Amino acid sequence: MKVLVPVKRVVDYNVKVRVKSDGSGVDIANVKMSMNPFDEIAIEESMRLKEAGVVTEVIAVSCGVLQCQETLRTAMAIGADRAILVETDVELQPLAVAKLLKALADKEQPQLIILGKQAIDDDCNQTGQMLAALLGWPQATFASKVVIADGKAIVTREVDGGLETLSLTLPAIITTDLRLNEPRYVTLPNIMKAKKKQLDNVKPADLGVDVTSRVKTLKVVEPAKRSAGIKVPDVATLVAKLRNEAKVIA
Repeated sequence: MKVLVPVKRVVDYNVKVRVKSDGSGVDIANVKMSMNPFDEIAIEESMRLKEAGVVTEVIAVSCGVLQCQETLRTAMAIGADRAILVETDVELQPLAVAKLLKALADKEQPQLIILGKQAIDDDCNQTGQMLAALLGWPQATFASKVVIADGKAIVTREVDGGLETLSLTLPAIITTDLRLNEPRYVTLPNIMKAKKKQLDNVKPADLGVDVTSRVKTLKVVEPAKRSAGIKVPDVATLVAKLRNEAKVIA
C-alpha cells in the first residue's frame, strides 16, 4: 500500500513570531523554520504503519519555495522513501494546495493520504477536508488512533462528547491530532541516508493546476496586549467592577 504524506514548512513553534513593520505579513528573515508539528505526526504514523507491514511505500510531498526541500529531507530522515516538491513562490492557500495534492494523488495513486489537521502558521484546518472533497474519498479528521485492516481504516477521533470511531473504505484521507503518536528523534545516520533518497521537483503548471490566490491579505497586526489582572478584596467589589468597568453584567 502506498501512502502520501503532505508536509509544510513553517516557522518553528519555539520561535516568537514578529509582524513586519509595514504590516504586510510575518517576518521570516533569519528565523528558524521546521516541519509543521501535525505533519511530523503524520509522517511518524505512516512509518509505524510501514513497520507493521501494512504500508509498502511512503511518499512525502511539500508545496512551496525551494527551501521546502529541507523539510522533505527531514521527512525522509524520519523514514519516507522518496519526496516530491511542488515548487512555487506564490503564497499558497488551502484550496490551491488541495488541488496540487489531488493532481499528485491522481498521478501516484496512493491508497491513503495522511496529513496534519492544520498548520501552525495559518491555522486554517481546511486542506484535508478540501482534498477529500476534490478526490471524492472518505475522510476522518483529528485522528487519535489509526488501524488499517481488511482494506479499511478504523480511525478513532476526539469529539466534544468523547471518542468517535469511524470505518473508512480505502482509499481515504486521514488528518492527525496531537495525541495520535509522539514523533521519533531523527538520528544523524538517517539524516545522511536521506540525502541520497529521491527528491523530485515539479511546478504547478506541470500538474495543470492554477495556484493564483483568491484571497488577498490586506494587513497583519499583532493581537492587542492584555491588561494585567487584579485582585479584589471581596465579592461586592468584584461585582461592582464587572458592572461599572468591564460592563459585562447589568
